[in-house]
Amino acid sequence: MSENSAVKEPKLSAEPVRLDKWLWAARFFKTRALAVEAIGKNRVEVNGQPVKPSRDLKVGDELTLREPGMPPRTIEVLGLSEIRGPAPVAQALYTETQASLAAKEAAREARRQGTEPAQAIEHGRPTKRDRRQLADWNRWSASTDD
Repeated sequence: MSENSAVKEPKLSAEPVRLDKWLWAARFFKTRALAVEAIGKNRVEVNGQPVKPSRDLKVGDELTLREPGMPPRTIEVLGLSEIRGPAPVAQALYTETQASLAAKEAAREARRQGTEPAQAIEHGRPTKRDRRQLADWNRWSASTDD
């Protein structure tokens, strides 16, 4: 490492690390508080079990991360660190399963193709534009009362 390089790479830990610290160090969340919030909302599972932020994570554990509007991500832990480092180092801490990558790609393709017609149906109160269109239609439609 050169003298000008001030970036310290995080040391990989051999002992268990708290789940919230690892999620933060692996750059899944910007702050530990956001990681704790997601864990509290049961959006994170370890080996298929709901967990608490203080759960010790070990190499080989399988995490499932759910984000709203996205397919669940399944990740295998390859390394442990309590220190948030550069992105390439953080990406070396885990690997995403092939099934998870395939689901992510399928969701990306579905978004690219467009919206599902059933999801495009608007519910609730009409907008101002809708009300104007209804009024125009009613004004120009033929009436049988005349």
